[in-house]
Amino acid sequence: MTPETTADPAVEQNQPIVQNPMGAIAHADWENPTPPTDLIFDDGEPLESNRHRIAMNLLIRSLQQFLLPRKNTFVGGNMFVYYSRQQAMNRDFRGPDFFAVLGVEGDRDRQGWVVWEEDGRYPDVIVELLSPSTAAIDRGVKKDLYEQVFRSPNYFIFDPFDPSSLAGWQLIPGNSYRSLEPNDRGWLWSEILGLWLGTWDGSIDCEPATGTCPWLRFYTPEGTLVPLPEEAAQQQAAVAQREAEAAQREAEAAQQQAEAAQQQVQTAQQQVQTAQQQVQTAQQQVQAERERADRLAAKLQELGIDPAAI
Repeated sequence: MTPETTADPAVEQNQPIVQNPMGAIAHADWENPTPPTDLIFDDGEPLESNRHRIAMNLLIRSLQQFLLPRKNTFVGGNMFVYYSRQQAMNRDFRGPDFFAVLGVEGDRDRQGWVVWEEDGRYPDVIVELLSPSTAAIDRGVKKDLYEQVFRSPNYFIFDPFDPSSLAGWQLIPGNSYRSLEPNDRGWLWSEILGLWLGTWDGSIDCEPATGTCPWLRFYTPEGTLVPLPEEAAQQQAAVAQREAEAAQREAEAAQQQAEAAQQQVQTAQQQVQTAQQQVQTAQQQVQAERERADRLAAKLQELGIDPAAI
């Protein structure tokens, strides 16, 4: 993709800027220029490769999933960014492969990002996917544009066919880019997003045709992969399945405990019945002994013997 190379006259005059509470930058004295009415939003040129297309959509869809609870964000890619009337008139309209803007209306349709329709807001985070035909521009002219004109807090580059190509910059006071240092995993920190960017090996949408390849992904501060919507759905389904299985195990354990308790009740009842039978048997034996003793006493009396004297 070719860069936007024409700067806004206000920027060339080094007018002051203000920092948005969300971290985004806008001109302090921003005034809507007379906007062109014939903006173009599609040049008909495809991305460099199928892997580039998937890599772009991967970044967009995963960050949208992560930012879903927040309605004041916009995430886009391969969209034209218009930032000056002269740029629009010159048809210098190509935009970043991926970008995100925080603290803006997230629930309205956009064909592109038109700065004068966004209160002077520029992208907060930009990612360019390198290719042999764009690498020099992405590292040079575009980096200068995003640093000096857009003043985007974070800029990253990555070649989907080269896992070692990840690089990034943070805008520091004085409006210049400072190279980001990777952590021990080779990831780079985006302060404005509060997320890591790093590689992940896998296959997405049948790419590559066989095996796996590295993809640029977002990670939480704790190092957890930020999922795609379908991955999040699978994770939720897996959690629900585990919870259902745990509930089933608890129900089975409760059933077993109930059955054991019922068995104990039955055993106790049988013991009571046995004891009652033993009492009845003892009572019968006592009664039988009394009857035998009475018969013996009667017999002795018939013989003239006093049973008490025996």
